[in-house]
Amino acid sequence: MSMHPRGARAELLAAVADHSWGVRIPQLADPQSAHDAAVLILFGVLDRIPAPTAGPAVARDLDVLLQRRAPTLSSHPGQVSFPGGRVEPDDADAVATALREAEEETGLDPDGVEILATLPVIPLAASNHLVTPVLAWWQSPSRVVAVDHAETVEVFRVPVAQLLDPATRFTSTLTRMGHTFRGPAFDVDGTIVWGFTAMVLDALFDAAGWTVPWDASVERTVDL
Repeated sequence: MSMHPRGARAELLAAVADHSWGVRIPQLADPQSAHDAAVLILFGVLDRIPAPTAGPAVARDLDVLLQRRAPTLSSHPGQVSFPGGRVEPDDADAVATALREAEEETGLDPDGVEILATLPVIPLAASNHLVTPVLAWWQSPSRVVAVDHAETVEVFRVPVAQLLDPATRFTSTLTRMGHTFRGPAFDVDGTIVWGFTAMVLDALFDAAGWTVPWDASVERTVDL
């Protein structure tokens, strides 16, 4: 695994600088009626210690903020996701949307978050959204918790080292109307990360040079 001399933050910036990290997701069936949304991909240093901009942290020092959506939601019920949601009229831009949603869902303090990059829009066919990922660095971590259990039932910081562990990784399969969809997935102590969130993490890890070779032939069926 290559490591940039300036650490993981620099590697993330380099990974997305030319926007070539690309996530391959099926196009929307009805793009004209799609809703705009944004998610916060927030990396921080483990153990909630401050993560100075010039810090030498490497990938295995980090964690990423994820949440589990409520099973009663109409869109992606019960799935693990990044904090985020639909753009509101008062949001200045995708960054504002991602930070507002993250604060509403997890209670984090946006003042401790450094925005690294706004990434290209990714179509999310399952819910007909156009999602802008916002990559961020948690300089001053704050307490997080599921704020509204009608939307989010759990908030957790997952160690990047655990996500990179080949034993954690597998290929998820989902069959719908006679078609089987395959994608990268992670089993974090029984918590399954798959779908959009897993595809974004997988692509970002590849682009940053963090990926440890894993066996993509190991397949497991996921249930909606």
